[in-house]
Amino acid sequence: MLFSKSVVFAAAVSVVNGLNILVTNDDGFGTANIREMYKAIKAFGHNAYIVASTSDQSGMGGRAVFTTSANLTADSEFGIIKAGAPSIGTDPNDSHIWYYNGTPSACVQVALDYVLPNFASFSVPDLVLSGPNYGTNLGPFLYTLSGTIGATYTAVERGIPAIAYSGTNAVQTAYYSLNTTTKAGLKDPATITGELAANLAQQLITNAKGGRILPLGYGVTVNIPYITSFTDSSCVNPPFIQTRITGGADVDSASYNATSGLFSYENVVPAGANQCLNGDCSLPGETDILSKGCQSSVSIFTVDYDAPLQCHASPDLRPLLMPLVQYANSSNIVGGLNGTTAVYGNGTTGSSSSSASASASTSTTTAPISASTAEIVGVKWRMMVGMVVLTALALR
Repeated sequence: MLFSKSVVFAAAVSVVNGLNILVTNDDGFGTANIREMYKAIKAFGHNAYIVASTSDQSGMGGRAVFTTSANLTADSEFGIIKAGAPSIGTDPNDSHIWYYNGTPSACVQVALDYVLPNFASFSVPDLVLSGPNYGTNLGPFLYTLSGTIGATYTAVERGIPAIAYSGTNAVQTAYYSLNTTTKAGLKDPATITGELAANLAQQLITNAKGGRILPLGYGVTVNIPYITSFTDSSCVNPPFIQTRITGGADVDSASYNATSGLFSYENVVPAGANQCLNGDCSLPGETDILSKGCQSSVSIFTVDYDAPLQCHASPDLRPLLMPLVQYANSSNIVGGLNGTTAVYGNGTTGSSSSSASASASTSTTTAPISASTAEIVGVKWRMMVGMVVLTALALR
C-alpha cells in the first residue's frame, strides 16, 4: 500500500515537473555513478537520455575532440561495446543510453546536434547534468581542467542550464558491479551520490516553477564528500552548502626530481587563484567546505570571464537553491537527501531520515518540493502532498 501511494506521487511529479534532461560525464557511459544518477532523475518523472564517452576522458576540460574512426578500435570501458562496433551507438539494454568515442564536450555537442534531434522525442533539453565524477573538482584550476565541468560549460554556452557533479569517492566501478546493499547494510556510494545529485536538480526544477532552471549563461558545480556507506553511516546524507569556487583552492606546480630527472606536480594555494572578484565574497570556498568533512559544496558560475570593470545588477539565484542548499552557518543543517521525493527502483523514496553526519541534525520540516509546489497549484496539490508526507512518515 505504501509503495502504491509513492508510485501515484511519482506519476503526479511526471505530469507537473517532467522535463527533458541530457545526462553526460567524463568517466564513461558504463560507470555506476552516471547510471545511478540517470535512474534517480528518472524516478522524479523526467525524460532522460545519456550521451557519454566510450571510455574515461578525465582531464579533457572543454576540449572538443571528435573521433576520426567510424568504428571503435578497442573495446569500450568494461567491455560493454566491442571493438569494431560503430563509434556511436546505444547501450545493448537501453535505447536512451548512447555512447560516443569523443571527449565530454564533444559528447554534449553530438547529443545536441545529432542524437536528440534524430532519436529522442525532443531536440533541446531543459537541463544538462554532468557526472557525478569520480574525484572532486575544486577551485578554478580544476574548473578549467575537468571534463565533467567542461561538458557543463559547453552546455551553458549553448544556452542550456547545466549542473556539474563531482564526488570524493574516486574508485571507478561498472554499473553492473553495483552493490544493492553494502556490508554495512546501506546503499552503494554510487547510488547515494546519484540520488543526492538528482535531489539537488529537483530542488532547482521545483523552484523554477516552469521557467528556465538557471538564467542564460549560468551553471552550477557541486562537490560531494566521501560517502561512507561501505563501512558505516557517518556520511550518507551530507547537507548542501552554498559556496564560491575560489577560497582555499590549490593549483599545480612543477616539482623537479634531480635523481630521476623528471617532473611531477605538487599542490600550492596561491593568492592569484583565490581572489574574490565577483559574486558573494562572504560565501566560503568550496575547497574549505569539503575539507570540513560531511558537507557538499554548491557553487554558481557564469561563462562570462570578463573582469568586473563596473558594477551591474545580477540575478538573485538564492531562491532557486532554497531550502535544500543552506548557508554554512545555518542553525539547522538538513541532509542533502531530505526534502524532495522520488520512487527509486527498489521502492524506496528519495527522502531520508539519516543524519548528515555525526554532528549534523536532520530537519522535521515539510519537504521543500511540497511547500513550493503547493503555492502554485492550490488545494488539490496540497492534498496530494499530504498523502506523500504521510507515506514518507510511515516509511521511516
